[in-house]
Amino acid sequence: MRFDVVTLFPELFAPFLTSGVTRRAYESRQVEVVLWNPRDHAQGNYKRVDDRPFGGGPGMVMLAEPLSACLDAVHAARADERLAPVVLFSPIGDVLRHAAVEQWSASAGAVLVCGRYEGIDQRFIDSRITHQISLGDFVLSGGEIAAMALLDAVARLQPGVLGDEASHVQDSFNPALDGLLDCPHYTRPEQWNGQGVPAPLLSGHHVQIERWRRDQRLAMTAERRPELIAAARQAGRLSPADEAALKKKL
Repeated sequence: MRFDVVTLFPELFAPFLTSGVTRRAYESRQVEVVLWNPRDHAQGNYKRVDDRPFGGGPGMVMLAEPLSACLDAVHAARADERLAPVVLFSPIGDVLRHAAVEQWSASAGAVLVCGRYEGIDQRFIDSRITHQISLGDFVLSGGEIAAMALLDAVARLQPGVLGDEASHVQDSFNPALDGLLDCPHYTRPEQWNGQGVPAPLLSGHHVQIERWRRDQRLAMTAERRPELIAAARQAGRLSPADEAALKKKL
């Protein structure tokens, strides 16, 4: 798959693409990332990409023309017969969740537009953007961090990227865990600062270990994200043993 990133700060992506386990996906081009700077498509000696907003107010607004010319160049460079989806990271977008990450991870990619300043001329959004994504109810200085979040989430789902193929299956929100939060994890030493490891994890009894982990997932999800318990219950994913564990906690 290929993701083209339209950003005024392509240098921000250099360490991201070469660090950590997900670099395998970028180095192998399982997830190809191509960076584009709209300033390269701006007119005039100053290559201006922003201007003051009509109606007044603080800050600057990204110009539609350089972004549109840059996007034309992106589409021309891609081999897709159909135009790739164009994603803008925006407060009004759909909140990024695991199901959407799975969909993007199985796609041919997209064009990711990283806004800056007070925003982007709405005419560009109306005419060229096909999807809008939000990371949550807060504002970032630009879309680059959000783009990296999507790229990282997609890359780790690609075959061979993680050291253990089963690693992402045990992630929070994964359907394999019925959309629950993951359980606590422990490693050596068995005693640390007067705190031990829960006995079931030391028992060597796999059924007992899995039941403990399941109970912990249920308890943590019920405490922190009760709506996920409700969704799992509505979908019929909770067993009688699960319900008993939840009742015991209450």
